[in-house]
Amino acid sequence: MGTVVDDAASVEFHAFFERHYAELSRLAHLLTGEADAADDLAADALLALWHRWDRVRAADHPAAYARGVVANLARTRIRSAVRERRRVALFWSQREEKAENPDVAGVVDVQGALRRLPFRKRACVVLRHAFDLSEKDTALALGVSVGTVKSQTSKGMAELQRLLGTQAAPQKVHAAMARTGDAGRGR
Repeated sequence: MGTVVDDAASVEFHAFFERHYAELSRLAHLLTGEADAADDLAADALLALWHRWDRVRAADHPAAYARGVVANLARTRIRSAVRERRRVALFWSQREEKAENPDVAGVVDVQGALRRLPFRKRACVVLRHAFDLSEKDTALALGVSVGTVKSQTSKGMAELQRLLGTQAAPQKVHAAMARTGDAGRGR
């Protein structure tokens, strides 16, 4: 059960929302270039404003404050997208590989075994053995320490050897991923 003050704040915020939502969404679209993300950013900004509504409504220019929140959220989204693109760029192998007589059953087995690994182990194994990234580059791509890459790769390979029932797991992973990598890159 709300108080008169809570109800008044709620009504005031609702009016602010109705007045400024479209403008904030348009601002987010222009800043990010992403129409799909614009509504989400505007909604996230308004949610943040609601949590601080007492301070926002006391501000000299609440709409300007709201635009600043949208700009900060858009900046964060853009920075995150740039970091993600850099990580993806590390994933692409620079060499051309074509497989003659691919071992389709082996590829299916390796992919199934990889799916059973927890994400971090899987990512370390794939980056190290399929993309031949160094421990340092793998750590950079995943945002973890080199020690984490070493331990997760070792544990992941041990688990793959158990799942595949072979000591040749590194070679199978490398061969299987090299064969599927060409299809994944549209070659």
